[in-house]
Amino acid sequence: MQTSATSKLLVSDIASSVDHVPSSYIRPISDRPNLHDVDISSNSIPLIDLQELHGPKRANIIYQLEHACSSYGFFQIKNHGVPEKTIKRMMTVAREFFRQPESERVKHYSADTKKTTRLSTSFNVGSEKVSNWRDFLRLHCLPIEDFINEWPSHPVSFREITAEYATSIRALVLILLEAISESLGLEKDRVSNTLGKHGQHMALNYYPPCPQPDLTFGLPGHKDPNLITVLLQDEVSGLQVFKDGKWIAVHPIPNTFIVNIGDQMQVISNDKYKSVLHRAVVNSDKERISIPTFYCPSFDAVVAPQQELISEEEDSPAIYRSFTYAEYYEKFWDRALATESCIDSFKFPKT
Repeated sequence: MQTSATSKLLVSDIASSVDHVPSSYIRPISDRPNLHDVDISSNSIPLIDLQELHGPKRANIIYQLEHACSSYGFFQIKNHGVPEKTIKRMMTVAREFFRQPESERVKHYSADTKKTTRLSTSFNVGSEKVSNWRDFLRLHCLPIEDFINEWPSHPVSFREITAEYATSIRALVLILLEAISESLGLEKDRVSNTLGKHGQHMALNYYPPCPQPDLTFGLPGHKDPNLITVLLQDEVSGLQVFKDGKWIAVHPIPNTFIVNIGDQMQVISNDKYKSVLHRAVVNSDKERISIPTFYCPSFDAVVAPQQELISEEEDSPAIYRSFTYAEYYEKFWDRALATESCIDSFKFPKT
Protein backbone atom coordinates (compact mmCIF):
# COMPACT_ATOMS: atom_id res chain seq x y z
CA MET A 1 0.00 0.00 0.00
CA GLN A 2 1.31 3.45 -0.88
CA THR A 3 2.04 5.80 1.96
CA SER A 4 0.81 9.14 0.63
CA ALA A 5 -2.08 10.54 2.66
CA THR A 6 -4.46 10.54 -0.32
CA SER A 7 -3.97 6.82 -0.94
CA LYS A 8 -5.06 5.84 2.57
CA LEU A 9 -8.41 4.08 2.87
CA LEU A 10 -9.30 5.50 6.27
CA VAL A 11 -9.40 9.05 7.61
CA SER A 12 -7.81 7.92 10.88
CA ASP A 13 -4.66 7.08 8.90
CA ILE A 14 -4.61 10.56 7.35
CA ALA A 15 -5.57 12.67 10.36
CA SER A 16 -2.32 12.55 12.31
CA SER A 17 -0.19 13.54 9.32
CA VAL A 18 -2.08 16.60 8.02
CA ASP A 19 -2.31 20.14 9.34
CA HIS A 20 -5.20 21.08 7.07
CA VAL A 21 -8.28 19.26 5.80
CA PRO A 22 -7.72 17.65 2.36
CA SER A 23 -9.91 19.18 -0.32
CA SER A 24 -12.08 16.05 -0.67
CA TYR A 25 -13.39 16.70 2.88
CA ILE A 26 -14.16 20.41 2.53
CA ARG A 27 -17.86 21.27 2.45
CA PRO A 28 -19.26 24.00 0.22
CA ILE A 29 -19.57 27.28 2.15
CA SER A 30 -23.38 26.95 2.26
CA ASP A 31 -23.08 23.53 3.93
CA ARG A 32 -20.60 23.98 6.77
CA PRO A 33 -21.15 23.42 10.50
CA ASN A 34 -21.23 27.14 11.46
CA LEU A 35 -20.21 26.07 14.96
CA HIS A 36 -20.66 29.57 16.42
CA ASP A 37 -24.42 29.37 15.65
CA VAL A 38 -24.98 26.16 17.64
CA ASP A 39 -26.95 26.30 20.90
CA ILE A 40 -24.64 24.75 23.51
CA SER A 41 -26.82 25.38 26.58
CA SER A 42 -27.41 22.37 28.81
CA ASN A 43 -30.48 20.09 29.03
CA SER A 44 -31.14 20.32 25.32
CA ILE A 45 -33.25 17.14 25.10
CA PRO A 46 -35.42 15.40 27.71
CA LEU A 47 -33.76 13.06 30.22
CA ILE A 48 -36.09 10.21 31.22
CA ASP A 49 -35.52 8.02 34.25
CA LEU A 50 -36.65 4.49 33.35
CA GLN A 51 -36.47 3.32 36.98
CA GLU A 52 -40.22 3.86 37.40
CA LEU A 53 -41.29 2.20 34.14
CA HIS A 54 -42.32 -1.00 35.92
CA GLY A 55 -43.69 0.67 39.03
CA PRO A 56 -46.72 2.77 40.03
CA LYS A 57 -45.48 5.80 38.06
CA ARG A 58 -45.47 3.95 34.72
CA ALA A 59 -48.20 6.20 33.27
CA ASN A 60 -46.04 9.26 33.97
CA ILE A 61 -43.03 7.73 32.20
CA ILE A 62 -45.25 6.79 29.23
CA TYR A 63 -46.40 10.42 29.09
CA GLN A 64 -42.78 11.64 29.18
CA LEU A 65 -41.94 9.30 26.31
CA GLU A 66 -44.94 10.51 24.30
CA HIS A 67 -43.86 14.14 24.82
CA ALA A 68 -40.23 13.40 23.90
CA CYS A 69 -41.12 11.39 20.78
CA SER A 70 -43.64 13.92 19.47
CA SER A 71 -41.83 17.16 20.39
CA TYR A 72 -38.15 16.25 20.07
CA GLY A 73 -37.69 12.87 18.37
CA PHE A 74 -34.70 12.51 20.75
CA PHE A 75 -34.31 11.80 24.46
CA GLN A 76 -31.74 10.56 26.96
CA ILE A 77 -32.38 7.68 29.35
CA LYS A 78 -30.90 6.75 32.72
CA ASN A 79 -31.47 3.74 35.00
CA HIS A 80 -31.90 1.77 31.80
CA GLY A 81 -30.82 -1.62 33.12
CA VAL A 82 -27.70 -2.11 30.98
CA PRO A 83 -24.85 -2.84 33.43
CA GLU A 84 -22.21 -0.12 33.70
CA LYS A 85 -19.51 -2.78 33.29
CA THR A 86 -21.02 -3.90 29.96
CA ILE A 87 -20.98 -0.29 28.72
CA LYS A 88 -17.39 0.35 29.83
CA ARG A 89 -16.11 -2.86 28.25
CA MET A 90 -17.83 -2.03 24.96
CA MET A 91 -16.34 1.45 24.79
CA THR A 92 -12.89 0.12 25.72
CA VAL A 93 -12.88 -2.61 23.07
CA ALA A 94 -14.10 -0.14 20.43
CA ARG A 95 -11.19 2.16 21.24
CA GLU A 96 -8.79 -0.79 21.15
CA PHE A 97 -10.12 -1.81 17.72
CA PHE A 98 -9.45 1.61 16.19
CA ARG A 99 -6.00 1.81 17.83
CA GLN A 100 -4.81 -1.36 16.12
CA PRO A 101 -2.26 -1.06 13.30
CA GLU A 102 -3.68 -0.02 9.93
CA SER A 103 -2.83 -3.45 8.49
CA GLU A 104 -5.08 -5.16 11.06
CA ARG A 105 -8.02 -2.76 10.68
CA VAL A 106 -8.14 -2.72 6.88
CA LYS A 107 -8.66 -6.50 6.75
CA HIS A 108 -12.32 -5.65 7.33
CA TYR A 109 -12.52 -2.79 4.81
CA SER A 110 -15.28 -2.79 2.20
CA ALA A 111 -17.17 -0.14 0.24
CA ASP A 112 -20.04 -2.59 -0.39
CA THR A 113 -23.02 -1.29 1.62
CA LYS A 114 -24.69 -4.71 1.47
CA LYS A 115 -21.94 -6.46 3.43
CA THR A 116 -23.13 -7.39 6.92
CA THR A 117 -19.75 -6.75 8.59
CA ARG A 118 -17.51 -4.04 7.19
CA LEU A 119 -15.07 -1.32 8.06
CA SER A 120 -15.41 1.78 5.95
CA THR A 121 -15.02 5.52 6.01
CA SER A 122 -17.22 8.60 5.54
CA PHE A 123 -20.77 7.32 4.73
CA ASN A 124 -21.07 5.81 1.26
CA VAL A 125 -17.81 6.28 -0.63
CA GLY A 126 -19.42 5.01 -3.83
CA SER A 127 -22.02 7.76 -4.17
CA GLU A 128 -21.07 10.87 -2.17
CA LYS A 129 -19.37 14.00 -3.48
CA VAL A 130 -17.68 15.18 -0.24
CA SER A 131 -16.10 12.87 2.32
CA ASN A 132 -16.86 12.90 6.05
CA TRP A 133 -14.28 12.89 8.86
CA ARG A 134 -15.34 9.48 10.18
CA ASP A 135 -14.32 5.83 10.05
CA PHE A 136 -16.78 3.17 11.11
CA LEU A 137 -17.15 -0.53 11.69
CA ARG A 138 -20.66 -1.70 10.91
CA LEU A 139 -22.00 -5.00 12.23
CA HIS A 140 -25.24 -6.91 11.86
CA CYS A 141 -26.06 -8.56 15.16
CA LEU A 142 -29.46 -10.28 15.13
CA PRO A 143 -29.45 -13.18 15.51
CA ILE A 144 -25.93 -12.94 16.90
CA GLU A 145 -25.01 -16.51 15.97
CA ASP A 146 -25.58 -15.73 12.27
CA PHE A 147 -22.99 -12.96 12.24
CA ILE A 148 -20.53 -13.30 15.14
CA ASN A 149 -18.06 -15.42 13.17
CA GLU A 150 -17.58 -12.66 10.61
CA TRP A 151 -16.95 -9.97 13.24
CA PRO A 152 -13.33 -8.96 13.91
CA SER A 153 -11.37 -11.52 15.94
CA HIS A 154 -8.95 -8.82 17.17
CA PRO A 155 -8.90 -7.51 19.83
CA VAL A 156 -9.36 -11.07 21.10
CA SER A 157 -12.23 -10.10 23.42
CA PHE A 158 -14.07 -8.17 20.68
CA ARG A 159 -16.69 -10.80 19.81
CA GLU A 160 -17.53 -11.76 23.37
CA ILE A 161 -17.85 -8.16 24.61
CA THR A 162 -19.79 -6.95 21.58
CA ALA A 163 -22.22 -9.90 21.77
CA GLU A 164 -22.88 -9.19 25.45
CA TYR A 165 -23.45 -5.51 24.71
CA ALA A 166 -25.73 -6.17 21.71
CA THR A 167 -27.82 -8.62 23.76
CA SER A 168 -28.22 -6.07 26.58
CA ILE A 169 -29.21 -3.30 24.18
CA ARG A 170 -31.77 -5.52 22.47
CA ALA A 171 -33.42 -6.25 25.83
CA LEU A 172 -33.56 -2.49 26.52
CA VAL A 173 -35.00 -1.76 23.06
CA LEU A 174 -37.80 -4.30 23.52
CA ILE A 175 -38.77 -2.60 26.80
CA LEU A 176 -38.71 0.81 25.09
CA LEU A 177 -40.82 -0.45 22.17
CA GLU A 178 -43.54 -1.67 24.54
CA ALA A 179 -43.63 1.71 26.27
CA ILE A 180 -43.58 3.66 22.99
CA SER A 181 -46.34 1.44 21.57
CA GLU A 182 -48.41 2.15 24.68
CA SER A 183 -47.70 5.88 24.35
CA LEU A 184 -49.28 5.77 20.87
CA GLY A 185 -52.43 4.23 22.35
CA LEU A 186 -51.64 0.82 20.83
CA GLU A 187 -51.34 -2.61 22.45
CA LYS A 188 -47.87 -2.80 23.95
CA ASP A 189 -46.68 -5.56 21.60
CA ARG A 190 -48.01 -3.87 18.46
CA VAL A 191 -44.86 -2.03 17.29
CA SER A 192 -42.72 -5.09 17.94
CA ASN A 193 -45.16 -7.26 15.98
CA THR A 194 -44.84 -5.05 12.88
CA LEU A 195 -41.10 -5.74 12.56
CA GLY A 196 -41.17 -9.28 11.14
CA LYS A 197 -38.20 -11.20 12.54
CA HIS A 198 -36.59 -7.91 13.70
CA GLY A 199 -33.17 -6.59 12.68
CA GLN A 200 -30.34 -5.08 14.71
CA HIS A 201 -27.22 -3.38 13.39
CA MET A 202 -24.45 -1.56 15.23
CA ALA A 203 -21.86 0.96 14.15
CA LEU A 204 -18.65 1.79 15.96
CA ASN A 205 -17.92 5.35 14.83
CA TYR A 206 -14.43 6.79 15.14
CA TYR A 207 -13.95 10.54 14.64
CA PRO A 208 -10.25 11.46 14.77
CA PRO A 209 -9.11 14.97 15.76
CA CYS A 210 -9.55 17.31 12.79
CA PRO A 211 -7.26 20.28 12.08
CA GLN A 212 -10.11 22.43 10.67
CA PRO A 213 -13.39 21.25 12.22
CA ASP A 214 -15.33 24.20 10.81
CA LEU A 215 -14.81 22.95 7.22
CA THR A 216 -16.16 19.42 7.45
CA PHE A 217 -18.50 17.04 9.28
CA GLY A 218 -18.14 13.75 11.08
CA LEU A 219 -21.58 13.11 9.60
CA PRO A 220 -23.76 15.79 7.95
CA GLY A 221 -27.39 16.32 8.89
CA HIS A 222 -29.42 13.16 8.31
CA LYS A 223 -32.36 11.17 9.63
CA ASP A 224 -32.07 7.51 10.60
CA PRO A 225 -33.83 5.08 8.24
CA ASN A 226 -34.46 2.44 10.92
CA LEU A 227 -37.10 2.21 13.69
CA ILE A 228 -35.23 3.40 16.78
CA THR A 229 -31.57 4.16 17.56
CA VAL A 230 -29.85 3.77 20.92
CA LEU A 231 -26.57 5.70 21.06
CA LEU A 232 -23.67 5.21 23.43
CA GLN A 233 -21.08 8.00 23.27
CA ASP A 234 -17.86 8.72 25.08
CA GLU A 235 -17.27 11.91 27.06
CA VAL A 236 -16.47 14.04 23.98
CA SER A 237 -19.30 16.19 22.66
CA GLY A 238 -20.17 15.99 18.96
CA LEU A 239 -23.83 15.08 18.46
CA GLN A 240 -26.14 17.92 17.44
CA VAL A 241 -29.91 17.80 16.88
CA PHE A 242 -32.01 20.16 14.73
CA LYS A 243 -34.86 21.70 16.74
CA ASP A 244 -36.96 24.81 16.15
CA GLY A 245 -34.81 25.98 13.26
CA LYS A 246 -31.43 25.66 14.95
CA TRP A 247 -28.78 23.08 15.83
CA ILE A 248 -28.46 22.18 19.49
CA ALA A 249 -25.54 20.31 21.07
CA VAL A 250 -26.33 17.17 23.06
CA HIS A 251 -23.71 16.84 25.77
CA PRO A 252 -22.73 13.38 27.00
CA ILE A 253 -24.00 12.37 30.44
CA PRO A 254 -22.17 9.38 31.94
CA ASN A 255 -24.05 6.07 31.99
CA THR A 256 -26.93 7.29 29.86
CA PHE A 257 -28.02 6.45 26.33
CA ILE A 258 -29.43 8.78 23.73
CA VAL A 259 -32.49 7.40 21.95
CA ASN A 260 -33.90 8.74 18.73
CA ILE A 261 -36.90 7.95 16.59
CA GLY A 262 -36.15 6.67 13.09
CA ASP A 263 -38.11 6.90 9.85
CA GLN A 264 -39.96 3.59 10.35
CA MET A 265 -41.42 4.77 13.66
CA GLN A 266 -42.57 7.96 11.92
CA VAL A 267 -44.40 5.83 9.34
CA ILE A 268 -45.89 3.39 11.90
CA SER A 269 -47.12 6.35 14.00
CA ASN A 270 -48.51 8.08 10.88
CA ASP A 271 -46.41 11.19 11.63
CA LYS A 272 -47.36 11.44 15.32
CA TYR A 273 -43.70 10.80 16.13
CA LYS A 274 -41.02 12.41 14.01
CA SER A 275 -37.63 11.26 12.83
CA VAL A 276 -35.36 14.28 13.31
CA LEU A 277 -32.30 15.68 11.58
CA HIS A 278 -29.07 15.21 13.52
CA ARG A 279 -25.37 15.41 12.74
CA ALA A 280 -21.91 14.80 14.17
CA VAL A 281 -19.32 17.57 14.30
CA VAL A 282 -15.62 17.07 14.96
CA ASN A 283 -13.02 18.96 16.98
CA SER A 284 -9.29 19.67 16.78
CA ASP A 285 -8.26 18.29 20.19
CA LYS A 286 -9.81 14.91 20.88
CA GLU A 287 -10.86 11.74 19.14
CA ARG A 288 -14.50 10.78 19.68
CA ILE A 289 -16.17 7.39 19.66
CA SER A 290 -19.90 6.78 19.41
CA ILE A 291 -21.68 3.45 19.18
CA PRO A 292 -25.21 3.57 17.79
CA THR A 293 -27.43 0.50 17.74
CA PHE A 294 -29.95 0.63 14.90
CA TYR A 295 -33.03 -1.46 15.61
CA CYS A 296 -35.19 -2.11 12.59
CA PRO A 297 -37.73 -4.33 10.87
CA SER A 298 -36.35 -7.38 9.10
CA PHE A 299 -35.94 -6.73 5.38
CA ASP A 300 -39.08 -8.68 4.44
CA ALA A 301 -41.31 -6.87 6.98
CA VAL A 302 -44.04 -4.67 5.52
CA VAL A 303 -44.15 -1.24 7.16
CA ALA A 304 -47.27 0.98 7.12
CA PRO A 305 -49.19 3.38 9.38
CA GLN A 306 -51.11 1.51 12.08
CA GLN A 307 -54.84 1.26 11.44
CA GLU A 308 -55.83 2.75 14.83
CA LEU A 309 -53.89 5.92 14.00
CA ILE A 310 -55.70 6.47 10.71
CA SER A 311 -59.05 8.24 10.59
CA GLU A 312 -60.53 9.82 7.46
CA GLU A 313 -63.26 11.48 9.55
CA GLU A 314 -60.82 13.16 11.90
CA ASP A 315 -58.67 14.36 9.02
CA SER A 316 -55.79 11.96 9.74
CA PRO A 317 -55.70 9.73 6.66
CA ALA A 318 -52.78 7.37 6.03
CA ILE A 319 -49.82 9.55 5.04
CA TYR A 320 -47.59 6.71 3.77
CA ARG A 321 -48.04 3.77 1.46
CA SER A 322 -46.93 0.37 2.70
CA PHE A 323 -43.48 -0.90 1.67
CA THR A 324 -40.93 -3.50 2.66
CA TYR A 325 -38.02 -2.38 4.79
CA ALA A 326 -35.64 -3.77 2.11
CA GLU A 327 -37.06 -1.26 -0.39
CA TYR A 328 -36.59 1.62 2.05
CA TYR A 329 -33.11 0.64 3.15
CA GLU A 330 -31.80 0.37 -0.40
CA LYS A 331 -33.13 3.80 -1.30
CA PHE A 332 -31.58 5.32 1.84
CA TRP A 333 -28.06 4.09 1.08
CA ASP A 334 -28.26 5.13 -2.56
CA ARG A 335 -29.10 8.70 -1.63
CA ALA A 336 -25.82 9.28 0.26
CA LEU A 337 -27.46 11.28 3.07
CA ALA A 338 -29.26 13.77 0.87
CA THR A 339 -30.56 16.43 3.24
CA GLU A 340 -34.23 15.95 2.43
CA SER A 341 -35.60 12.85 4.05
CA CYS A 342 -35.88 9.57 2.20
CA ILE A 343 -39.28 9.17 3.86
CA ASP A 344 -40.95 11.76 1.62
CA SER A 345 -40.75 9.47 -1.42
CA PHE A 346 -43.02 6.95 0.37
CA LYS A 347 -45.85 9.40 1.03
CA PHE A 348 -49.18 9.20 -0.75
CA PRO A 349 -49.54 12.12 -3.17
CA LYS A 350 -51.63 14.94 -1.70
CA THR A 351 -55.06 15.19 -3.28
